[in-house]
Amino acid sequence: MRGTIKFHLWEIALRIRNHSRAPGLVLGFALLITVIPEIGNLRFIAPASAQQGTSTKQQSDALNAYRSAVSKFEQVLRQRRAQLDAHETLPNLPGQALYLARNEMISTYKDLTDLVPSQVGKPNKFEIPPAYFEARNEPLLDEYYRLFDLLDAPPANAQKSDTPFKDVADLGTAIARAKGLDAANAEIAGRIAVGIFFAETNGVQNAGNARSNKYKGSFQTGPSEDQTGRAAWALIKPRVAALDPALIARDDREEARIGNLDHRLNHWTNVRDALMGTHADIFPQVGTIAKMLPDPIDQMKLFELMQIIPSPTRAALRSGNLLNHRISDPTVMGYLRNNSIFAYGQADRARTSANYREILDAMWLFNAKFEQARLKFDEIRAR
Repeated sequence: MRGTIKFHLWEIALRIRNHSRAPGLVLGFALLITVIPEIGNLRFIAPASAQQGTSTKQQSDALNAYRSAVSKFEQVLRQRRAQLDAHETLPNLPGQALYLARNEMISTYKDLTDLVPSQVGKPNKFEIPPAYFEARNEPLLDEYYRLFDLLDAPPANAQKSDTPFKDVADLGTAIARAKGLDAANAEIAGRIAVGIFFAETNGVQNAGNARSNKYKGSFQTGPSEDQTGRAAWALIKPRVAALDPALIARDDREEARIGNLDHRLNHWTNVRDALMGTHADIFPQVGTIAKMLPDPIDQMKLFELMQIIPSPTRAALRSGNLLNHRISDPTVMGYLRNNSIFAYGQADRARTSANYREILDAMWLFNAKFEQARLKFDEIRAR
């Protein structure tokens, strides 16, 4: 699991410059960097320059911060794995320390590559931009996701479905039809619903939440969202019944099954209520949204923002200029950062505002999830 940090040429320069016992090496390297003024994207100038001293000090600090963050991430991963293997009692919100340590590793690497662009390496299997993540640390993220699979495991009394993805697609499509969409746009709504499922839980039904005691279920809703969705479903149910009696028959069975338990413990009812509580009132705009955002991934991102910052996103849609609508409220920017948007590196975290085009582009951590959702939806509809 442990990843060794390879020393690059600029790192060697820093180490030699600070090593008082190697004057010959210092002189030799000084001659080298005088002869070779540019290596990659780093411009080396004479060591006597104050500018070079300041620059290399910043680079050295950034490297040390990154190495420390990687070490800390490894430590937290090992600690949580040992606790799980030993069946020890876990702390409250056992995923939070993992999440913060991962974020710090990504953030410090972005700070490093901002200062030393030549440090940007090869692409990685997680499709994280290489300026944010070093591919050699893929095993660390593999372990991170394995641990969260355990920490976010569904509760023992959760009620699963044998067709979880089809359920999401069918509910999204049926609700959209009941809201007045034609068949083609209702299919877009169904695909968006599958995207939200992947965004919230990686497509894991009835998931718990190792970072929150409030949110749970396939769509990670809170109690108030669940109640709002249930009330909205009761109002629209007759229209759905007229269009799709078979779906309502399934709904009645799931209602009987969950009874008086928390509806978020049942995959079907949690998805249904989450869609009704957060997304159904926007479904009538799907056709317009698809014209503004022809990329299915962008469509999913916009509806995921309905989960994260619903009121600002509704305001952006009402503005008539969605992509240029700007968010500048510090609280809203904080919500975005807490959901992996503008969350990594000093430059990103220093942002005080962003328009929706910039926000959608910054949701790169969702790209792989939404592509997986798109493929899953196509697979469902091809059956």
